[in-house]
Amino acid sequence: MALAASAGGLAALSRILSALPAGFPAPILVLQHLDPRHPSWLAEILGKRTGLRVAQARAGEPLAAGTVLIAPPGHHLLVGADGVLALADTDRVQFSRPSADVLFASLAESWGPGAIAVVLSGRGLDGADGVRAIKRRGGTVIVQDEASAEHAGMPSAAILSGAADQILPLDSIAAALVELTGGRSL
Repeated sequence: MALAASAGGLAALSRILSALPAGFPAPILVLQHLDPRHPSWLAEILGKRTGLRVAQARAGEPLAAGTVLIAPPGHHLLVGADGVLALADTDRVQFSRPSADVLFASLAESWGPGAIAVVLSGRGLDGADGVRAIKRRGGTVIVQDEASAEHAGMPSAAILSGAADQILPLDSIAAALVELTGGRSL
């Protein structure tokens, strides 16, 4: 599963990850738009707010249940069919690198109906094309409702894409993820 956020994302990601159980049965990829000119402390910050293992993603790293991997600034994060991560420094998509559209499209291709995409607070349109790819492959799309998002641009674009299965307040997303994974490992 992948969670994508931009402006206002740290608070949203913190609330969701802190509410997930330590034995969560799926890997979690996190994409937060960050300035690539500065080192990222996102993994350390989120790691203090959850019982899950949190680390910055590395190329060639396999996905593991109960592990949160953060897209590094300045690189697109992709999931291979073998469940191994890749990083790319190709062109920006929707003015972003990393891009939610790129991550979600690779997730859709790799996991098909098992893919879960979550769009959280943020400005811009990143993620709207990616959630369409998730839906085309039979995956599930959750979008934070505009009322609970600090910045509603990304959630609004995802909702307007027509691909959202659930539009939820922030405090309901973790429970939905637990229910969707239902003990199954992806």
